[in-house]
Amino acid sequence: MAFSDLSLLGILKTKMNWHQARQGVLAHNVANADTPDFRPSDLQPMTTRDAVRAPRLAAVNAARTHSAHFEGKIVGLSSGGFQDNNAKGWETTPAGNAVVLEEQMIKVSANQFDFQVASSLYARSLGLLKTAIGRGR
Repeated sequence: MAFSDLSLLGILKTKMNWHQARQGVLAHNVANADTPDFRPSDLQPMTTRDAVRAPRLAAVNAARTHSAHFEGKIVGLSSGGFQDNNAKGWETTPAGNAVVLEEQMIKVSANQFDFQVASSLYARSLGLLKTAIGRGR
């Protein structure tokens, strides 16, 4: 059994991936702060229920190289991405740009803190598992 097969570690990995994707969206918003008619976007909040339902492995089609081989069936496919949430900003400039840098910086700071919490929990969980199997620090 691999460490990544454990549900808690899988949820934490999914949460860290979500925060990484959100950081990219927020950076895109900040980069376009002076672009006319640009509307900021954000990701839908991720819930633990979403992480539990998400498949951990990408689908792989099995090739039948012999007539005695069984056919494989792909189950549990999803888009693999995160939903985008085009939220309304705090204000809009006369040029039509709705990016408020203060709002984006608040979101970036909160996202960074939440990522650090998830990665700390992940590292500590791995440390506990290593201690349990006798390969402690």
